[in-house]
Amino acid sequence: MSTMGVVAKQEIIELGKLLAAEAEADFADTAAPAGLTAFLREWQTTAQAALHEPAVRAVLDALDGYSDMVHAEREARLMVALERLRDLFRQPPPRLQADAPTMPAPDLSTPLKQIAGIGAATARSFARLGVHSVEDLLYHIPHRYDDYTKRKQIADLTVGEVETVVAQIEQVKTFTAKSRQGVEVVVGDESGILRASWFRGHWMARQFRTGALIVLSGKVTIFRDQKTMTNAQWEPFAEDELIHTGRLVPVHPLTKGLHDRNARTVIKQVVDAATPGMPDPLPVELRDRAGLLPLGVAIAQIHFPDSWPLLTRARQRLGFDEFLYIQLGVLRRKKLYQGTSGHPVSPNDELHSAFLESLPFQLTGAQQRAIREIRSDMSQSVPMARLVQGDVGSGKTVVAAAALVQAVAAGFQGALMAPTEILAEQHYRGLKQILGQVNLPNRRAAEPQDWRSRQDDKRRERLAEIKQLLLMTDDVTPATGIRVALLTGSLKARQRREALKLIADGEVDIVIGTHALIQDAVDFQALGLAVVDEQHRFGVEQREALKRKGFNPHLLVMTATPIPRSLALTIYGDLDVSVIDERPPGRQPIQTRWIRSTERAKAYKHLRREIGKGRQAFVICPLVEESEKLEDVKAAVEEHELLQHEVFPDLRVGLIHGRMTSNEKDTVMTQFRDREFDILVATAVVEVGIDIPNATTIVIEGAERFGLAQLHQFRGRVGRGEHQSYCILISDKDDNEVTATRLTAMEESEDGFRLAEIDLELRGPGEFFGHRQSGTPDLKVARLADTRLLHAARIEAERILRIDPDLEHPDHSLLKANLERFWAAAAAEAN
Repeated sequence: MSTMGVVAKQEIIELGKLLAAEAEADFADTAAPAGLTAFLREWQTTAQAALHEPAVRAVLDALDGYSDMVHAEREARLMVALERLRDLFRQPPPRLQADAPTMPAPDLSTPLKQIAGIGAATARSFARLGVHSVEDLLYHIPHRYDDYTKRKQIADLTVGEVETVVAQIEQVKTFTAKSRQGVEVVVGDESGILRASWFRGHWMARQFRTGALIVLSGKVTIFRDQKTMTNAQWEPFAEDELIHTGRLVPVHPLTKGLHDRNARTVIKQVVDAATPGMPDPLPVELRDRAGLLPLGVAIAQIHFPDSWPLLTRARQRLGFDEFLYIQLGVLRRKKLYQGTSGHPVSPNDELHSAFLESLPFQLTGAQQRAIREIRSDMSQSVPMARLVQGDVGSGKTVVAAAALVQAVAAGFQGALMAPTEILAEQHYRGLKQILGQVNLPNRRAAEPQDWRSRQDDKRRERLAEIKQLLLMTDDVTPATGIRVALLTGSLKARQRREALKLIADGEVDIVIGTHALIQDAVDFQALGLAVVDEQHRFGVEQREALKRKGFNPHLLVMTATPIPRSLALTIYGDLDVSVIDERPPGRQPIQTRWIRSTERAKAYKHLRREIGKGRQAFVICPLVEESEKLEDVKAAVEEHELLQHEVFPDLRVGLIHGRMTSNEKDTVMTQFRDREFDILVATAVVEVGIDIPNATTIVIEGAERFGLAQLHQFRGRVGRGEHQSYCILISDKDDNEVTATRLTAMEESEDGFRLAEIDLELRGPGEFFGHRQSGTPDLKVARLADTRLLHAARIEAERILRIDPDLEHPDHSLLKANLERFWAAAAAEAN
């Protein structure tokens, strides 16, 4: 900053003030009269001095097109930009050089067992934590820090508080109390006396020497009118070499054979030796733009921070690295896919209008916007890769149907893959009814070279028979309508053979199915659009397998789990995103109430009243069967027995859970849909997709055991018909702050996106979906709630790949190696 001229400083201050005003205006693009985009273009023509600063150029790149961004992206990018400008006026971080290492600097790949001073037993203990090498140990991040920085004299120690004191040993003695051996040390300073005791055996007495200075950190109590510490942290006093006391003391994850002190000592030894000369994969100019610490400094500070601010900066650096590797990975995957040529699908307005006329309702504005984005993507010569996310009941399937119509109109086939047979059949019935009425003008008047025009009557009769086998009856689908077929694992061998032939011959326009769609035997004549429903139920590889069924087909994935933008940028960072944030008009709010188990009788009374009106209900249980360890958690099998034989003996109660086969589950859901059951007791297998319009109540037992996203998905099983619907949450965990926050939020909001943000804050990304995403890396340091850091990494990843798509530049060699290791580790964990 000292080399920056006065004029440049003034220009940057002017820019910073405008950006700050825009933040104050809630990113409404009102701080500049003509909008921020226009202001920045004008500012660049006059602010020539400031443009020499790399950070300023990065800010201008990040905010390019600001006026066209959605609110969330405006906020994230502008706040990152403000921080970069402010960093220009901050003092640079101190050069944090570790003291001279006590061991030679090791290679990062060196096994721990080869490091002097680390015994075989300690190395084996670290190995149980997945820590095998020096690099593994450097990234074995503390999970918390004990603050022992506030050093006091003995007279000033506060009883009941954790305090730190430096004092001289005046007396050492051993004792035995209730068969427990211990050591007591009396220490003193000019202000008073303190007694410290440890119940760890008489051997500890050899650790203390009368007259020596020691540092003690622990909770202060009173025993016999004298200040005391029991089992305090301690170490010999050395002003610059404190490890266990008198500082922010790291607490690392441990396992059998590792204890705080010995693990901390080993880690300090390795950190001091390895970090001073640690190679940094990020180019200097990138670190300067983003205001990041050098990697070695960040590693040293994450383990043994000199202050809270430096710990924060260390976390920012290491979190940035993780975000950058994720962004580079997903963006390269996207560039690889979209770097290939595909088949453009020119918009067919006539057929789109016919599709809209076939619908018994009007599309919402959000649905129309998503369809426009999809049609624009599909018209390009590169394959579309787009995610449609929307709340429960927002109408994603209709958006997918509109896209499938366009693919068929252009002469291609479409495929829609769903996670369960019941959901696939549900899609099949709905889409067949709608799309069967959409007439393809050229279907009868086939061109002479079209093989369909040469079919004889016998062939036509045979096809009609096959279609009958596959539920493709022409009572719904006119001869010129779009032909929809169902392909699932439960088809009989003959049906399956015939279905595969129809698909391969192009006699089917759209295939709805389960994982059966991606089996080797399935061949499409011309797959142009692949749709994946409930994407988070499938792994990346399954998605890729469906794409491989055609020549670079367009890809559309859908999820009913509202995903915070930060999570979408990581898990779905290779996809463009369309958000359906409106619900179709006329849907009644679902009344949600949290009750305690003592009020369960009221819930049963409500169920009987609703069933008396001809309605149906779900009862959700966390477990399949009772667990001795979880006695307070309802189990589905026992709950079914209770409800059927004691509470509702006159009603029909069904049961579905994850230990059933797919066929068994689909049978039960079909029976429930056909009203053969009044109540369905279920586990989480009914979380997504099931459409039972007659179900108006869902009771969720042990609601505290589910995340907000999952509870919201459960609630979405009702409210799908014309009748008022209800969600009853049963939990006695009202003394748990997280549970209370979660269940209160469910009572107060039906906004799935708002609930998803709260859920991410409460549970973290690892638990957001309830299971791992295939091939999605875990985050050790980064927090997905830090959208500013994530967007900064996204911007830098885009910049890097723009100038060096294959990371072949010498400055990127280490970055490329680390990136490949990062994603290889993610793939190994997923498998």
